[in-house]
Amino acid sequence: MSKRTLITGGAGFIGSNYVARLLSRGEDVKVLDNLSRGGAERNLSWLRETYGKDSFELIQADVRDASAVKSAAQDADIIVHLAAQVAVTTSVTDPRTDFEINALGTFNVMEAARASGRAPVVVYASTNKVYGGMEDVEVVEKATRYEYGTLPYGVSEQEPLDFHSPYGCSKGTGDQYVRDYARIYGLPTVVMRQSCIYGPRQFGIEDQGWVAWFIIATVLNRPMTIYGDGKQVRDLLYIDDLLNAYDAAIQRIDITAGQVYNLGGGMVNTISVWKEFGPMLEELAGRDMPVQVGDWRPGDQKVYVSDIRKAKSQLNWSPDVSVQQGVQKLYDWVKQNQNLF
Repeated sequence: MSKRTLITGGAGFIGSNYVARLLSRGEDVKVLDNLSRGGAERNLSWLRETYGKDSFELIQADVRDASAVKSAAQDADIIVHLAAQVAVTTSVTDPRTDFEINALGTFNVMEAARASGRAPVVVYASTNKVYGGMEDVEVVEKATRYEYGTLPYGVSEQEPLDFHSPYGCSKGTGDQYVRDYARIYGLPTVVMRQSCIYGPRQFGIEDQGWVAWFIIATVLNRPMTIYGDGKQVRDLLYIDDLLNAYDAAIQRIDITAGQVYNLGGGMVNTISVWKEFGPMLEELAGRDMPVQVGDWRPGDQKVYVSDIRKAKSQLNWSPDVSVQQGVQKLYDWVKQNQNLF
């Protein structure tokens, strides 16, 4: 008998890709989503067209609704909690809503898991933003990028937490609740502190999902703005590689319960947000890409690269898709699906 999986935010970018993966394996899937995110309806339509209109159960509800979450989770063996307010900029302008979705919403999910009495596996999509600006870490400026002076493998799970921005605070609150429910209540929970995730079905916007946003803007010839000097470096992780890590964490829950993992592309999959990514886009598009320049954004790290050695060791996992391959895949998907944007 297959496990029952509840995916909050299952109509979003990561969620719809994971739903598709589970359905392709014949799993029993329930989606809880309020469908507020741009692209959610398109992702649901794609899932139904591909796997059948009754292939999964949809609960149109909000994670802020504790009773709806409790009801949805009552028979779940696995909960993958992806529902979130995802933009730092939005959190700055509307911190209350950000708190209620990310902090209270995650608390509701954990209480629902506890109340079910089934001790479901809970996988939580956290963020590298829990480490803050990391102002005490030495950063070296190079011609096209910033680099760490003293972290040869990137940021490990031992880096001190420093929630910066309301988004960092709300996601970090959820991160710590999920972790602590493993310690206090014995729930098998796993926290994934994710770096830059990208791939098909990502309807990126300027405030969130920058890789997808720049590719969409390139294909559709929309104006683009770079905030800061474009040398900011991130490690990129392709969606399939992220989902492989989710699968591995669930399969190895005897090892992973109560653990935190930094998940990203690691040192071999880094790129600067414009000084290096811009030329890659220009090559794909076959033309120059004019951009506007804006001020630095609050909490924007000059460098963030995940140290993924713990995930490699405990999950027997590593990224398979290179930045060049992944960007090409996403570019091709956007080109083939321009009608969706």
